[in-house]
Amino acid sequence: MRLRKVSVAVALAAALAACDSRKPAAKPPAAVPAAILQVAPQKVPVQIEAVGQVEGSKSVEVRSRVSGILVKRLYTEGELVKEGRPLFRIDPEPYQVALAQAKSQLLQEQAKNEQARRESQRLKPLAESRVVSRREYEDAVSSAKASEAALGTAGAAVRQAELNLSYTEVVAPVSGVSGRAVRTEGNLITAGQDSSLLTTINRINPVWVRFSVSASDLERLPEGRMPRAGASDIRLRLPDGSEYPLKGRLNFAATEIDLRLGTQQMRAEFENPKEVLLPGQFVRVLFRAAEREGVFLVPQTAVLQNEKGFFVFTVEGGKAAIRPVKTGDWIGTDWAILEGLKPGDRVITDNLLRLRPGVEVTEAPGPEADKKK
Repeated sequence: MRLRKVSVAVALAAALAACDSRKPAAKPPAAVPAAILQVAPQKVPVQIEAVGQVEGSKSVEVRSRVSGILVKRLYTEGELVKEGRPLFRIDPEPYQVALAQAKSQLLQEQAKNEQARRESQRLKPLAESRVVSRREYEDAVSSAKASEAALGTAGAAVRQAELNLSYTEVVAPVSGVSGRAVRTEGNLITAGQDSSLLTTINRINPVWVRFSVSASDLERLPEGRMPRAGASDIRLRLPDGSEYPLKGRLNFAATEIDLRLGTQQMRAEFENPKEVLLPGQFVRVLFRAAEREGVFLVPQTAVLQNEKGFFVFTVEGGKAAIRPVKTGDWIGTDWAILEGLKPGDRVITDNLLRLRPGVEVTEAPGPEADKKK
């Protein structure tokens, strides 16, 4: 009975095998149509992006040159002021009195000088005719010269008094945006001390933007450093994401790397006629630092990533193959490939989800198929 069951099982297996042998063989996967880009090496710019902060191209402290009571502020804080615009007034009365005294002293010295000159002129012929002694005449000449010196001193005192009186009106030394008033009316201002600081003025046309380039960004440059010629095509991205319409130029690059931060300090200058950029504002700095040769550009959509890194699909012998690559910057809609490709390689740029290594690929018409670089 058991032998009969085994025979039946063997017969059933043989029947199934016979049925399977009559089924058609599995077909190979169909060729995948895809756009193909034949690549060639190019020279592409190396773009650097960093965080920058705006500052005035001149930041000037406005200080009083004379001491006295601050009697009036003559400007509105934060407004744009022109060079020479009065900003503060120190009590002028003591300096008006000092000027009047200096002028009176000058008049006295002028009178003394006139008298001394007349005396020396009177004694000169008398000394020549020996009516008076030579010594008496020489004393009169010396007195006239001393009087002239005193007259010059009195004249200088008048000019100094006039200058001090003019300093009682504190004016803007440069054009720019005025700052907060440090002293208020009624404060005693002492020249040459901390209390002499009244406000600050920032010149905002042009402005400077300070930023730092990190060591990792420097490594992306062909020689690992910023060219001394600098970048003259520097752009800004404002906090709202828009791009500042005017380009700037690099006007300073540090000659050494900050060891604490691992950065190189930079500064760029921008014209700011509409006062869009304000001191203290943070912006994104974008500029072309150099050019790299031997770079391949492929569409960003053609670059994929797995656990091993980035790769692209290429066509080798009519079949898809995975090619690991080293990527660089995005340039427009393309991705810069630094390593992994060689001239003439054919990179698949679409229909990537249907691709597997070894799958046959046929070139499909499309914008990328005809794009030759």
